[in-house]
Amino acid sequence: MLELAGTGDDGSTGLLGGGRARKDDPRIEAYGTIDEASSAVGLAKSLSKQPRVRTICEEVQRGLYSLGAELATNPASGTSFARTTEDGVDRLDALIVELEGLVTMPDGFILPGATPASGALDLARAVTRRAERRCVSLETSGGLNNPQVRRWLNRLSLLLFVLGRYEEALAGSTAAPAKTSHRA
Repeated sequence: MLELAGTGDDGSTGLLGGGRARKDDPRIEAYGTIDEASSAVGLAKSLSKQPRVRTICEEVQRGLYSLGAELATNPASGTSFARTTEDGVDRLDALIVELEGLVTMPDGFILPGATPASGALDLARAVTRRAERRCVSLETSGGLNNPQVRRWLNRLSLLLFVLGRYEEALAGSTAAPAKTSHRA
């Protein structure tokens, strides 16, 4: 739902199903972070030359769009949009298993950015992890009663990590292992 120019000048935003919420409301923070994750996935999709990576990115964006709509719906309105389900979580699990079977996963931490697309996927993973934290806070405060949202985001962060390594493998590159130094 697009807002008319200036309707958010008071620090509030419209919810699906009607009503308004403060722009710093935990619900708005959660679905705003989902939107950021989708944008980062879109960047990765635009940078990848790999058809399978691009297809998975688009599927992920569609899932994030649905999840964002679920979070953007006013809980008091009785309006119902597609809810995140266990089937959605299972779909992400299947993609993770598929991709893990195609690449050798690193043993430790990596430095993101071996390729532009894998760097964007790692950025999307970090934003997704923040979205998950926002949703956990929303759930803890009673503002979210669908635990599949949390589970889906948790699986998505793993899928994005694995997809980044798959992108690197197809591009003939690998992420450098992170080395720690005690020097300042």
